[in-house]
Amino acid sequence: MWIWISMALAASSLFLLFWWLGRPYAQATEAGRPQLAPPLRLLWPWVEAVALVCRPLMSWHLRLRLEHLLRQAGAQPCWTPHHLCAWQCVLAMLAMAVVALLLHRSLSPPALLFFTGLAAALAAAWPWQRLRERIRQRRQAMLREFPFMLDMITLCVEAGLNLHGALGQAAGNGPPGPLRDELRHMLSDIRAGASRQQALAQWAQRCGLAPLHHFVGAVAQAEQSGMNLGPVLRAQADQRRSERFLQAEKLALEAPVKMMFPLVFCIFPCSFLIIAFPIVSQFMELWK
Repeated sequence: MWIWISMALAASSLFLLFWWLGRPYAQATEAGRPQLAPPLRLLWPWVEAVALVCRPLMSWHLRLRLEHLLRQAGAQPCWTPHHLCAWQCVLAMLAMAVVALLLHRSLSPPALLFFTGLAAALAAAWPWQRLRERIRQRRQAMLREFPFMLDMITLCVEAGLNLHGALGQAAGNGPPGPLRDELRHMLSDIRAGASRQQALAQWAQRCGLAPLHHFVGAVAQAEQSGMNLGPVLRAQADQRRSERFLQAEKLALEAPVKMMFPLVFCIFPCSFLIIAFPIVSQFMELWK
């Protein structure tokens, strides 16, 4: 009789375990999920469940900092700071479980504890690294797009359009990319009731580019002093174009320096081995 009772309790425990694990996945909706890779998409319901626990534990300073980084990375609106912390927790727990499952028979408890902690730390650091890499790539793309878009705005202003119309033309006909998306976001803020200077400042803050901050400052100064925007924008466009050329020259000059390490430690030793092997073989034959 006790065997049947224990089997029933074990079955009930397994049922409750699978129900608890599958409840977040069943409650999750496709509309609230971001676009993720298929392996990570399966973890999103549990990320939402852990995010509810992480939300009250985060300070306002950390929340504002993470929100600023997410906006600079161009994250979807469903991404929030507590979702990022929840990703860290879920990936850390998953890494600890995988390492413990694979190495629990071959390692002692102290070594197993060390490797599980190391795996958890690396897994928790991966979302931060991915976020910073996304911000870096997005900034590089916007830096490539900004000189051409500034030329479009300058030509529209010199052709007789006002600044708002020139920004609209650049947003509608500019090259597709993150800078055009942020420009459209800025125009939607203006249509929602924000002042143009405030929307421009928020645009520069979201992008996080020094040239864009200089452009916004020059436009604000020209409007406050009553100057003509055409020469100001033309000077900004020429400066950004020259900076782009200088950056290309800098990267071209850095290429030989970056090639020194593989040349010295990879290519040269292999070349020396290929040249020296026949010579050494002949000397060994002569000595025999």
